[in-house]
Amino acid sequence: MSVRHRRNHLKHIFAIASFAVVGVLPIAANAAPQTNLLETGSTLLYPLFNLWVPAFAKANPDVKITTQGTGSGTGIAEAISGVAQIGASDAYMSDAQIKQNPSILNIPLAISAQTINYNIPNLNKKPLKLDGPVLAGIYDGSIKTWNDPRIKALNPGVALPDHAIVPIHRTDGSGDTFIFSQYLSFSTPTWNKSVGYGTTISWPAVQGGVGANGNPGMVQASQQTPYSIAYIGVSFHNEIQKAGLGTALLKNRAGNFVLPTPKTVNAAASQLTAKTPADERISLVFAPGANSYPIINYEYAIVNAKQANPETAKAVRDLLNWAVSPTGGSAASFLDQVRFVALPAKIVELSKAQIAKIQ
Repeated sequence: MSVRHRRNHLKHIFAIASFAVVGVLPIAANAAPQTNLLETGSTLLYPLFNLWVPAFAKANPDVKITTQGTGSGTGIAEAISGVAQIGASDAYMSDAQIKQNPSILNIPLAISAQTINYNIPNLNKKPLKLDGPVLAGIYDGSIKTWNDPRIKALNPGVALPDHAIVPIHRTDGSGDTFIFSQYLSFSTPTWNKSVGYGTTISWPAVQGGVGANGNPGMVQASQQTPYSIAYIGVSFHNEIQKAGLGTALLKNRAGNFVLPTPKTVNAAASQLTAKTPADERISLVFAPGANSYPIINYEYAIVNAKQANPETAKAVRDLLNWAVSPTGGSAASFLDQVRFVALPAKIVELSKAQIAKIQ
């Protein structure tokens, strides 16, 4: 090949290469930009979101989701302020909060439960029976020892120790505190009148009482404190087992003592499915029914219906619709790992109607 022919040949190659590069530029320029979402709040929901996010991201690589376990109170506050696109909460917002923030939605994603756990040497493998009035007495300081007559009356034949009870409570704004204090309020009029319920409450001063942050803190404090009692989200079942803590049978509204199982949680939820309003803010605590476990709740995504831009709104809608889908986040492969149960079909419809409002 002559020099002139070689030069012409090289020019032809460069022209093709240049065309190829130019041809791919519009594809790169039109690639979907990444949308960033922040989920923060409930430490009870946190383990489930950490199962969900990798699975959702695999099918939606253009959406990056950051998760934080900061407590339900923070989840609600940061969804309202706009810091987070999704605030995870075990508690629904109050009427006063909704009035001040009318664009905020409370969207159930699943149903959870709370366990009452204790660390009593030589008794942790025996399920003690407890009820709302006894727990209220422990947490207000009127029941001071494990062999108090009121505890003995619920557990005949059990050798309860003459040792001070150490009640452990959450120090952060907590949906677990919300539903636990609801159980005390709904079952014990004196507690309802003197303390009430909320994500944060004024805990009665109890000598020796311990405060802990988040569900991980509750498990750790319980494990490290003999003769303690605590309320812990059921998604920490494995950690509770590893810590060797006991789990109480709780007295329900019908007067029966039950453990949290899919059967007893679904029994309680079924009692209130038809009563769930369109905005889905309702307590499932202390539901009627012979087999109902008394401390269950909807796990909420707290979301502003008015997102910063259409891309963010779409990413939030896609994630939440996937989360409540039986073929998505509500599959047993996810929920069984954290001991949650799926929403009833009617509640899924209500949640999807709320998700559709996110713009």
